Amino acid sequence: MTATMMKGSVSMEMKKVSISSKRQITIPQKFFTMLGFSTEAECMVRGNELIIRPAKTNTGGEFAEQILADLIAQGYSGNDLLDRFKKAQKQVRPAVEAMFAEAERAASSESGYETYDDVFGMEEKG
Repeated sequence: MTATMMKGSVSMEMKKVSISSKRQITIPQKFFTMLGFSTEAECMVRGNELIIRPAKTNTGGEFAEQILADLIAQGYSGNDLLDRFKKAQKQVRPAVEAMFAEAERAASSESGYETYDDVFGMEEKG
């Protein structure tokens, strides 16, 4: 049986699943398909919740051109460029996840947030 509930303005579906003696669960087919799971999942703990979500295969590749352009502009080439690129690319995902975590804290009022006007100032009308 699937239950639907609201958490803030987000609709949530819940289904009770069994845990095997080997600590294994089966993701309900509806959730598996709806969320786009494939062969891997990411697990994380947030407070007292275990979050299981589809594994993200992209580890910052969407920023590859910008990273490479910046490193080339700094004068890197050859193996130096490759080494620096790999290090920079590995830093993208943790940085983005930290931004999402901060946005989530702000959205749940756990921390303050800046408005557009705070960042860019009020537009003068004239």
